[in-house]
Amino acid sequence: MSDREVALGPQRLVGHADLALAPGAGAPAVAVSTASVPGAGAPSAAYAADVNTVAVGSDSAHCADLVKTHARTFTLASYLLPATKRRATYALYAFCRIADDLVDRATPGTEHALEAQLADYERQLGAALAGRPSGPVFREVAWVAREYDVPPEPLFELLEGVARDLRPTQYGTWRELEVYCEGVASSVGEMCTHIFGVPGGEDVRVRAVRYARTLGVAMQLTNILRDIGEDVHRGRCYLPDEDLAMFGLTRKDVLSNPALSRDERWRPMMAFEVGRARALYEAALPGIALLSHDAHRCARACATGYAGILGAIEAQGYDTLSSRARLGRVARMNVLWDAWRFRAAPLDTATVGDGPTLRWDGTASVASKDHVRLA
Repeated sequence: MSDREVALGPQRLVGHADLALAPGAGAPAVAVSTASVPGAGAPSAAYAADVNTVAVGSDSAHCADLVKTHARTFTLASYLLPATKRRATYALYAFCRIADDLVDRATPGTEHALEAQLADYERQLGAALAGRPSGPVFREVAWVAREYDVPPEPLFELLEGVARDLRPTQYGTWRELEVYCEGVASSVGEMCTHIFGVPGGEDVRVRAVRYARTLGVAMQLTNILRDIGEDVHRGRCYLPDEDLAMFGLTRKDVLSNPALSRDERWRPMMAFEVGRARALYEAALPGIALLSHDAHRCARACATGYAGILGAIEAQGYDTLSSRARLGRVARMNVLWDAWRFRAAPLDTATVGDGPTLRWDGTASVASKDHVRLA
């Protein structure tokens, strides 16, 4: 079967989630300290420990503490995994969290210093993968790479992706934003695919990675829609200029009009973006069936939990400028309960397909039954 292509057309896709390993974690031992960066503010608890110092307990406990501090719902979802795979996902979360937090602390005038720290963090990653890890996080990452054969490319792709946030954030088109989403989130999906495991050989693994990378784009777009107000406070607007223009809006409107959520143009624009995100989730979910059986529940919880954030955005009238959309405790527990009861059908790779190839094209016409149009 040929690649299943998702043609997402802006004229047709209209509108009618905290889980997972989305990033949200450099001079020697500067990798997790921004205290020396002017204007960066006091370091958070996550930055308080030098990366070359083993935290109380083991390296794995150090990573687990980061997860439990910053991702309470994922902590619960992770217990749907076997212990060894859970330890591995914690290591990757810690690695991503530190990098993401580093760039999120940028203020005008600190970018070059933070770029140097991120470059050193990348150097430490290279050393870890070469068998010379320093500090609890990199020792754990080195173990994960060996134990689960995680290739270096998505790890470095993640760092390249988060580095984009140290430069002005302006995305003219959906494709430009999609590239950013791939860097900071599809890379994580690819890493997790190796940890979760894919029975059936290399061909099936390649297909599973395609689905995982699509899920990463969906989750990062969800992050963007959820965090619009927080990003505005950092001087960032991730919404593509072409999308805003379709509804008569501009980046300046988003960045400078605190009452924009009450503008009649805001709701349809947000509904459009929520519809796009839902289409991406729909394209990605079949890939869960390709994973090892013992990872189905966790992957399901991550995907459906994040997708649930879209409903929370709708429930507050699409106003994520003044408040952050969140899943309530009951909703989070329902996600976990549904994931616990989830049983994937017996795997038939022919029905799952080769994995989505995403394309955003308002004029495309796709006729083959092997292609999927979500609009």
